[in-house]
Amino acid sequence: MADISNPSATEKMGGMFLPLGILAMIAMMVLPLPVFLLDVFFVFNILLSLLVLMVAINTYKPLDFSSFPSLLLMATTLRLALNVASTRIVLTDGHTGAGAAGKVIEAFGAFVIGGNFAVGIVVFIILMIINLVVITKGAGRVSEVSARFTLDAMPGKQMAIDADLNAGIMSPEDARARRKEVAEEADFYGAMDGASKFVKGDAVAGIMILAANILGGIIIGTTQYGLSAGTAAETYVLLSIGDGLVAQIPSLLLSIATAIIVTRVSGEADMAEHITEQVNISRAWLPVAGVMALLGMVPGMPNILFLLGASGAGAAYWYSRQNEINPKQDEASGGANLPALPGAEGEAQNSGTITAEEVTDYAPISIQIGFGLVGMIDTASGGELLSRITGIRREVSKSMGFVVPGVRIRDDLNLPSNTYRIRIGQAIVAEDTVYPDRILALQGGMSTKKLKGVDVKDPSFGMDATWIMPHQRAEAEADDHVVVEPDSVIATHLSQMLYQHAANLIGPDDVQGLLDRLAEVSPTLVESVVPKPVPLHTVTSVMRHLLSERIPVSDLRRILEGLADVASRLQDPQDMAEALRPALTPLLLQQIAPLNQNLPLITLSPDFEELLTRSYQKGAGLIVDQGLTQQMLQALNQANEEMLSQGRQPVVIVSNALRRPFAGFLRGHGSDAIVLAVNELPDNRKIEIVATVGGNRQIGQAPQN
Repeated sequence: MADISNPSATEKMGGMFLPLGILAMIAMMVLPLPVFLLDVFFVFNILLSLLVLMVAINTYKPLDFSSFPSLLLMATTLRLALNVASTRIVLTDGHTGAGAAGKVIEAFGAFVIGGNFAVGIVVFIILMIINLVVITKGAGRVSEVSARFTLDAMPGKQMAIDADLNAGIMSPEDARARRKEVAEEADFYGAMDGASKFVKGDAVAGIMILAANILGGIIIGTTQYGLSAGTAAETYVLLSIGDGLVAQIPSLLLSIATAIIVTRVSGEADMAEHITEQVNISRAWLPVAGVMALLGMVPGMPNILFLLGASGAGAAYWYSRQNEINPKQDEASGGANLPALPGAEGEAQNSGTITAEEVTDYAPISIQIGFGLVGMIDTASGGELLSRITGIRREVSKSMGFVVPGVRIRDDLNLPSNTYRIRIGQAIVAEDTVYPDRILALQGGMSTKKLKGVDVKDPSFGMDATWIMPHQRAEAEADDHVVVEPDSVIATHLSQMLYQHAANLIGPDDVQGLLDRLAEVSPTLVESVVPKPVPLHTVTSVMRHLLSERIPVSDLRRILEGLADVASRLQDPQDMAEALRPALTPLLLQQIAPLNQNLPLITLSPDFEELLTRSYQKGAGLIVDQGLTQQMLQALNQANEEMLSQGRQPVVIVSNALRRPFAGFLRGHGSDAIVLAVNELPDNRKIEIVATVGGNRQIGQAPQN
């Protein structure tokens, strides 16, 4: 897109001449116009109509010529102004002969209709029927229907954009551009519906002006200049018909252009720049120059004027062609213009311009899929991955208390066919393989059969699973297997990654948005906490520490109240987050198990817990023997898998002093187990000890000193 702060010379010329042109049109309606200028403006009117028609023909979609309604209004006004000026000259000087109104009108009256006013009337009536009854009426109907259907379709298009944005198919920038395009499309068809009335009104006005010229000319010729009725009729009818044809042929061209444009808006520039930019097309100027040159060689025509017009159109073609071949640096759109290396001009032209978008990707969340998985995002062929991802985003957003960014999905030919990869920012956090033509069967607690298929580990929870063919579904379900569709496998895996990496998905802008929302209902609370005594970056850091351990931040009121209490004695955001946990943990627990169900807990045996407590060193964390660590993680994973197979999420419970270092220790070894302190368990929750690590499940002996 051109830089509107530094307009090109062409745009500056358009901005200068357009106001002058409008003033000139108004002057033509009021002031007498010399015959020579009348000829010049008639030729320019024909040139303008041909140009608009050629641009309309070379336009691929209506929004490519969104300035058309404004240009159509100006062209119609110019033609009517010429009618007024020519009528003044015809009625004033028409008695002097056929050349009284200029060479152009004389040529059309003499050459086009052969000097026979009866033929001229018939030709004019035919042109009016074609223009008014056929083209204008049809174009007006198309414009009306297009405007109504475009407005009716706007809500659906906006919903489709929102769905694509939520699914990550398009970026926020693309969504804004698409919404702008939808709005401009509605504006364009609404404007075209009105502009078609200009064309119809112009055609009707042409008939009335012709009748007024003939009737007025005969009356003036016979009463004021003493002409006979026959002489007056012949003189003024020829002049009126010539004047009408000169006006109606451009009108017919614009009517055709209108019909073309409505059967098939937009830049950040004013109308003059908009029009100048869009008509500066070389393939439109070339045929204009050719037609004008042919008209300039027709005997009887004002050859010099037409040839001058052809020369001007040819110059415009050359200028626009040079701009297309060698675009200016300040008018380059989008990409970064890298300087060419010496001697590498040919290579640079072959490889094309490298843009920043090719080497950077600022999508917070993205999924790359192999070629074999593309069908899973094609809604037309029944792919449901996009809708499932939208549901996952909504679910995680509600659970964690902030809006999860959109997920961008891209195909990557470098990946194996059935492989997908999940990124959080630039980091790859997960990668696995799914089989779109199969379904995944997860073993249940009562499963006894070994199903035939591809044995794998479930990517979300690490449970034993098998990719089976669809016809094996009944067999698997009968053996207590849980059957999952391929798109659900990816969506569930994404859900786990979003929960695990929620802390990386929230930033100061997101927190400020949440604070602004809270300020609408609790302005005093927000003002008393942020930015003093707790600055925004500290609030953001505290919320990230909470999210890193699955604590929702949806109760922002309670978070701010807690920060106000601890700000005077705690400075470290992690210490602040730890102090807030007891008040916020119930939000997590109600997601794990309903209030009327027991909360499944995994505990540590007293001896093992004492061992871990003694192994903690401030600044270094837990110092545990590697073999002991592996046995502990294995025991925790086994207990966790048993609960997950029953559809329950267990929680590891430890002492208050051990909670923070133990949770950090598990995260450092890739475990996403939820670790709570004893004081974080609400008094109103019923609990159930489902496993004890280090007791009945002996995991090894502590290392000897």
